[in-house]
Amino acid sequence: MRRRLTVLSGLLVVIFGLAFVTYRWLLPRLSDSRSNSNPVIYRWFNDPTSRPSLMTTMNRTTCPGAPFSLPSDGLIGLLWSDPAAPYTILSQHTGLDVFGDGEPGTVPVYAAYDGLLTRRDEWLSSVIIKHDDPRQAGRTIWTYYTHMASREGSRSFIVPDFPAGTVDAPVKRGDLLGYQGEYAGAGVPIGMHLHFSIVTTNDDGTFKNEAVLGNTLDPSPYFGMNLSIAGWPERPIQCSDT
Repeated sequence: MRRRLTVLSGLLVVIFGLAFVTYRWLLPRLSDSRSNSNPVIYRWFNDPTSRPSLMTTMNRTTCPGAPFSLPSDGLIGLLWSDPAAPYTILSQHTGLDVFGDGEPGTVPVYAAYDGLLTRRDEWLSSVIIKHDDPRQAGRTIWTYYTHMASREGSRSFIVPDFPAGTVDAPVKRGDLLGYQGEYAGAGVPIGMHLHFSIVTTNDDGTFKNEAVLGNTLDPSPYFGMNLSIAGWPERPIQCSDT
């Protein structure tokens, strides 16, 4: 009996060890092979001369028939549901990462659509905007914007119009919210960019946790652009009808 328990314990150790190795070594490599985002982002940071050919620049206009305008100009690098590193197929990206061309604190971030802006007291680099969903009458959605602060967290790049503690401040599409930064909180900075996501609503009217893919929406129909990794779009991403 004791021998069987010893063998069983050994098997469990091997199984958990293999699971750990798979998670830490194999899955990131599977994600790299599935996504064309990582090579594009690598090129963006290692060959600055390529940047003009990789940028999506909308100048706060919208694609035909789409309600949202792009919140910031730059390389739309990581896409919605993207498993590219630092994400994996078990923890996919919940929105868009837009990498701007410039120094931290200089690349503008704008509201994608009309709504009511909130910035919680503890939010150094983030704001969220509540919207009446233009694609589904009677539904409330939220757009979330983050990384708008210096890398070490000493300075927020959110404009003074929206101090910490702001609740339900009216904004219009194209209003300036702040500037792209490198702040990642306790995470590892991956370069200056804006993270943007479309978040759904809890039954009590509050926004859901945007770090969970199932709590977010594919932004493609809101922008009139192919912004899901499922479509494997080329960069720069353009309006779908062009």
